[in-house]
Amino acid sequence: MSLNLKNQAFMTFQISGLTLRSDAVNYLLSLLSTIKESERGEWLTKIVEAVQRQPLISSFVDKTVIEKAFKEFTDPEKEESEAFLNIISAYSIPALAYNPEKKQFTLKKDAGLIKLHPDASTKAFIFLQRYDLVYQRTIRHNLFSPPVITGLSRLQPQSFTLKPVEFLLGTSSKQGNLIVLGMLTQMKEGKYFLEDPTGAVPLNLSKTVYKGGLFTENSFVLAEGVYEDSVFHVSALGFPPPEPASTTLQHFGRTNFFGGPHTTTVRTSKKLKSLEESISDAMFIFLSDVWLDKIEVLQKLKILFAGFSEMPPTCFVLMGNFVSVPQGISHSKTVKGCFEKLANMISEFPLIVQNSQFVFVPGPSDPGLTTILPRPPIPGKLVEDFCNKIPNSVFATNPCRIQYCSQEITVFREDMVAKMCRSCVYMPWKHEEVSVPNLFVKTLVANAHLCPLPLNVAPVYWEYDHSLWLYPLPDIVVCGDKYDPFCVTNNDCTFFNPGSFPHTDFSFKVYLPSTRQVEDSQVTDVP
Repeated sequence: MSLNLKNQAFMTFQISGLTLRSDAVNYLLSLLSTIKESERGEWLTKIVEAVQRQPLISSFVDKTVIEKAFKEFTDPEKEESEAFLNIISAYSIPALAYNPEKKQFTLKKDAGLIKLHPDASTKAFIFLQRYDLVYQRTIRHNLFSPPVITGLSRLQPQSFTLKPVEFLLGTSSKQGNLIVLGMLTQMKEGKYFLEDPTGAVPLNLSKTVYKGGLFTENSFVLAEGVYEDSVFHVSALGFPPPEPASTTLQHFGRTNFFGGPHTTTVRTSKKLKSLEESISDAMFIFLSDVWLDKIEVLQKLKILFAGFSEMPPTCFVLMGNFVSVPQGISHSKTVKGCFEKLANMISEFPLIVQNSQFVFVPGPSDPGLTTILPRPPIPGKLVEDFCNKIPNSVFATNPCRIQYCSQEITVFREDMVAKMCRSCVYMPWKHEEVSVPNLFVKTLVANAHLCPLPLNVAPVYWEYDHSLWLYPLPDIVVCGDKYDPFCVTNNDCTFFNPGSFPHTDFSFKVYLPSTRQVEDSQVTDVP
């Protein structure tokens, strides 16, 4: 009996590309021997699924991995951390990659050996990852799923077939009504191409109809048209269909894309959901361009803190730049002095010090490595005194992620609207009345990425490109931008920009997790 059970265990794991070590086999057999024979197959399948959700560094599974998987399977509501509020660094987000064979996201084999400056092959790999991310989502959509053959099939919506670029390159005859998913690139000056993992084809965009969004270089698009004379004549250009987080979770279960201390996604945790519902007065305050070297900004901040002094918010999220104008060689010294003043001000409100979490996200001009994303926190030496006086403070990366109970919040401080408008292939605001924030959000959602731009426009650390993913879509995306404040909801995800604090008459955004509402507010009253 034990031999048959052992073979069954080996076979179940091997089908999933995993190999059991001897200690794992013995432990697994001891667990399964106490279970009814008719239920062992189901238990094995559940344990394998739980193992695959763990950040494995190889295909060999040892006893500790089985222990964690079994613990999750038998007590799924057991949380690794009781903390309901976690600030997640961009450098600690799981480095997942899509496996087309398994149709699952798994941790990269070299996830524990990530370098800031890897070899050149990694640069191409980030675009392959972005393509796989968008492609697997697109082919599952109703538009590209083949209809079920039934007596009512003619009543089903029309489906389309995606063609790879190599299909176009491999034919010499005219081909019409083609739809191709690829990345817009400019391989030659003034000449656009559509590129996917199989090749690149030149585009004729002279008669193209653009269907919403900001079509930037390096963004992924769906191109429809005719291939003739070695050129793809595009009649319509749109974005790949988006996918709400609820649909993503149906396909990938409890996989934790977001990061944090939990092994599985917090969205499925009934315990955290219950805790979230019990805290009805939770509140997040978001401000951008908090210029601490300006007296009027400090005065308004004092009014803000005084207004919340009796009912401290759950969290203050302050985004840079923290100095209005770079100060040259004295810039770091100026920043340090500004944060000392801020610490002294906050100390005047003891309830806020005790009950509110402070998160500081650096801006493009703050001290540190400012040109490459994700950006590290403001150097610790400059804010050491601040942290001593205000212990509930975190100097985060840019972008960073905030997990509050079962909700996921992404915070990104970059002037992306202007950058994306400058990199557009087509400028819709010159031809029609459009809402730029709506187009901006649609582009980010369709590309499942915070920064769908060429690397020379918005440099990214190649090995950390996954920290900019918007997949699955979080509950909230905070886009700290100099552009006018906006709030846009797309596929059950709310994007908002608090705007520049000094330039918007000291306005800011308030997020209420209990109702998932975003409210506008402004510092006007005198304390």
